[in-house]
Amino acid sequence: MNIFTLNDFSTTDINSILDEAEEFKAGKKVDFKGKKVVANLFFEPSTRTHYSFDKAAYNLGCRTQNFDTTNSSIQKGETLYDTVKFFESIGCDAVVIRHPKENYYQDLVGKIKIPLVSGGDGTGNHPSQSLLDLMTIREEFGHFDGLKIVIVGDIVHSRVAHSNYEIMKRLGMEVYTSGPREFEEPGYNYVDFDTILPEADIIMLLRVQHERHHDLMKLTTDEYHRLYGLNQERVNKMKERAIIMHPAPFNRNVEIADDIVECKQSRIFKQMANGVFVRMALLNRVLSDD
Repeated sequence: MNIFTLNDFSTTDINSILDEAEEFKAGKKVDFKGKKVVANLFFEPSTRTHYSFDKAAYNLGCRTQNFDTTNSSIQKGETLYDTVKFFESIGCDAVVIRHPKENYYQDLVGKIKIPLVSGGDGTGNHPSQSLLDLMTIREEFGHFDGLKIVIVGDIVHSRVAHSNYEIMKRLGMEVYTSGPREFEEPGYNYVDFDTILPEADIIMLLRVQHERHHDLMKLTTDEYHRLYGLNQERVNKMKERAIIMHPAPFNRNVEIADDIVECKQSRIFKQMANGVFVRMALLNRVLSDD
């Protein structure tokens, strides 16, 4: 099986993956005894997704190969298909791929025989990030139905926002978005940040993705922080049990104030920790699939 988008999974499947992730967190052991090899092919920079997949594979007793784009044949014009086909040919059992092309996997489906797991495609989907976000929320509240979340920032360029908006709605959450109007996604329930803030159970902040903006960003970083950044004044207006999330990396003092990153309502580093367990569940699923 392949994992490209959570749209391919039922809500029952989603909860089953989260159940197994929680079992891994509680100490469940699976050991492939070095007989499985997972190749990590990241064509965009990544710290959290790349190395938590690497750690997840290690925890499952797998060996890994970590692809270095700067010293590879893509510098000579090799295609994505030919690169992936190489790792299949040398005996890898699964490949994790992040690629800047949206829906890159359409070039691979039906041509590659080993499982493909998306580590993010362009601005489209980021299934493992959504799952770790869901795991963190479910641990905190025990359910999804009726929870209010506002996703704040660069919605149109965010694969995290696109993945989360759809799956969270399917799970019964009330999903709102906010941020600069130039980065609004049509149909994504846009609201004023300061108006929704006191009502939300989850405040999810997004990184300002300067590398994708191509001069579309009209605000300075100081202006962004004043209008959409989470600072102590805004935290004071949150519900007592509301939590703060961010897929990271974060721009300190832009979308989130430095002293809020690890405040008592922040779950940012818990998200990162949960990422390993979610990715263990995903790799175990594809490697055990006959």
